[in-house]
Amino acid sequence: MVTPSTRADGDPGAPRHRTPDSPAAAQVRRHPLAAQAAELLLARIRDGEWPLGHRLPGETTLAAQLGVGRSTLREAIRELAGKGVLDSRQGAGVFVTALDVTEDWDVVLRRTTIVSVIEARIAIEAEAAALAAQRRTPADLRVIRRALAARETRGGPIPEHVDADMAFHRAVIAAAHNDVLTQLFDTFLPRLRTAMIDMLKIRPVASEPADHDAHIRLTDAIAHRNSTAAAAFSRSHLSTLKEAFT
Repeated sequence: MVTPSTRADGDPGAPRHRTPDSPAAAQVRRHPLAAQAAELLLARIRDGEWPLGHRLPGETTLAAQLGVGRSTLREAIRELAGKGVLDSRQGAGVFVTALDVTEDWDVVLRRTTIVSVIEARIAIEAEAAALAAQRRTPADLRVIRRALAARETRGGPIPEHVDADMAFHRAVIAAAHNDVLTQLFDTFLPRLRTAMIDMLKIRPVASEPADHDAHIRLTDAIAHRNSTAAAAFSRSHLSTLKEAFT
């Protein structure tokens, strides 16, 4: 945390003078000023100068440290607030609400491995299966069973089989009646679909009947409102899928 040092005249409120090569004292020299000021503030947050929940120094102090005007500093703070890093609270100051900018989900998923996606699916779908067993309606169960029957078709094109399988898993998640879980699955879906098609072209499922039986067991657990069994069957099935990629 930056603390003021005492000036020669004894004023403890003056900003500390830093050496020109000090990272925290780096000043903005090129256009656009606000964007550069935002980058400098973010760098200091990443370096741990201001922990999560900490209040930033006052506007006058920060502007002097960065070598910009107060209006430019305000614009930089607005930029970081828009990215979820800072929160400006009327009468209280500016607080750190995140230690870095959150990347767009699409960017993260394009870069991540399929194993990481499946691990996330295990976390999401095991809980969703348990909730589906508790919350499913008769209409939900009909949708799940129709999706189960559709994915049983064998010998068709791989993309069609993958789409039918994804429709089944989405039907289970939808039966949990949790919009956040549904949206998370929908975010994973494009990355997952591509990976599944590629994998099945190289390494087909060892036993299609056994794979389908796993889905039948999951459906039955949901039908009988057995949340513990539903979660276990979902986790077991996806763990087997993960092993195929490792």
